[in-house]
Amino acid sequence: MKQHYLRFARYNQWANRRLFAAASSLAEEKLWRDVGAFFGSLMGTFNHILVADMLWMARFNGEAAPAVRLDGVLHRDLPGLTRARDAMDETILAFVDALDEARLAADVDYASTRGTRFSQPLDLLLTHFFNHQTHHRGQAHSLVSQLGAEPPVLDLIYFARQA
Repeated sequence: MKQHYLRFARYNQWANRRLFAAASSLAEEKLWRDVGAFFGSLMGTFNHILVADMLWMARFNGEAAPAVRLDGVLHRDLPGLTRARDAMDETILAFVDALDEARLAADVDYASTRGTRFSQPLDLLLTHFFNHQTHHRGQAHSLVSQLGAEPPVLDLIYFARQA
């Protein structure tokens, strides 16, 4: 299972880098334009993914959740958000690389953003974690296209063919 999650961590990093590179061709006004997405804009969507990653990584590590809302804006500029995204992706890779099968099967006790307590296996939570990123990255991919930039290919099979 560890290799499975390492593949997803590497794919996640690859896809984020491609999507952020495509977004970098857009004017700041377009990055923040409210286009009716769940988090309003492309930058709102990018910030949400980072916020959720921070929350989950804190939960995985048994740390206190950061005091940030799911729609919080951590970075108002794309270069700053790109650096934070790159750093988070490196953190995710290091975390997954350090896992063993026993840890993957072990339960993680955590609280939702509403304070409800849960205890679930780490492997299930990691599956959700990567699926959540893919879900919102798909939305961001569509926004990149709608805002006039060329959206990159993000299919997992293209990543696998390059690896």
